[in-house]
Amino acid sequence: MSSEPFPVHVADVTIPFRCVDAGIRPGPDAGAQFHRAWPSYRRWFLRQGEALRPSFVDSRDAVRAWMPEIFDDYLAYVDAVGGGDLEARFLSHWCPPPLVSACSIAMTTEPAPLLVRNYDYPPMLCDALALRTHWSGRSVIGMADCGWGLMDGINDAGLAVAISFGGRRAVGRGFGIGLIVRYLLQVCTTTAEAVERLQALPIQMSYNVAVIDAQGHHGVVQVAPDRAPRESPLPFAANRQGATEWPSHADYSGTVPREEYLASLTAFPLVDAAGFVGSFLRPPLFRPLVESTWGTVYTVAYEPATGAMGLLWPDDDWSLSVHGTHAGERPRTVLSLVPELRMLPADEPAVHSQPYVL
Repeated sequence: MSSEPFPVHVADVTIPFRCVDAGIRPGPDAGAQFHRAWPSYRRWFLRQGEALRPSFVDSRDAVRAWMPEIFDDYLAYVDAVGGGDLEARFLSHWCPPPLVSACSIAMTTEPAPLLVRNYDYPPMLCDALALRTHWSGRSVIGMADCGWGLMDGINDAGLAVAISFGGRRAVGRGFGIGLIVRYLLQVCTTTAEAVERLQALPIQMSYNVAVIDAQGHHGVVQVAPDRAPRESPLPFAANRQGATEWPSHADYSGTVPREEYLASLTAFPLVDAAGFVGSFLRPPLFRPLVESTWGTVYTVAYEPATGAMGLLWPDDDWSLSVHGTHAGERPRTVLSLVPELRMLPADEPAVHSQPYVL
């Protein structure tokens, strides 16, 4: 029997994984990808009412003030999607509705730098888009979120970044994490640069941000809206920032056993790269979608030395790269628990023990 607190049923769900190359400027391809997802994102963006979302002027000025290096890309992307007021506010990622997830991340440098993460989320609500861009003279590829935001990615200098939710309920005035990941990959080439930039940005919610570069320098920064960033000495992250602060989320997402497993994985000196990656395709890191309304939608492995990006599942893999312009599709049909979605209370962040609405 399912432990979900709302009606569910088992069904085949097709996740339409795609890789799209958006060229050297945001244009028709970027616009087409945006409009494909916009109806769902619009519902999510207005879930608490339009009055609670910042104005266009505030949203535009936040990007210009905090991320001037990508401000022209922001304006070009807004033009590419039609220049609408609501779309421009959404694409700024400034103070969006709060939303949380799970995810596991680990890094190693033996025999070469490597970052691996599991993205745990409701499968029907995942963008499933590997977006490659060559904007402002920098090539970037990663898994897209909210238009041009990224949940993880790598750039042509070999810098890789991935995030996991930090397990705290605090919500503040700042950027959604997707645009922060995009910004770091657009402007930084080393872990030191990324950590420095990250510590200066206002962020809306708590996240663990893992960073590794082509030289193998790596770190995890615990960012939050209500306290200064903290650098973790550990090469892994699940969904806490030290002690458990949100017990119900930690219990439901299995944060503690995943952290314990990640600690043993990164401490074991004899595990090779294949074994390191393979550990993410098995429990407790891998969560089958048929066991819950959310689970491991994909595993991704980034190789900073080569710019390679590998999307992986227990029965398949897809090799991509930040270099070049390859695009394509890799739809996956999986057995999953499907919830009856409903709107959440306006004052409560979406959590995995409740239905999601985007």
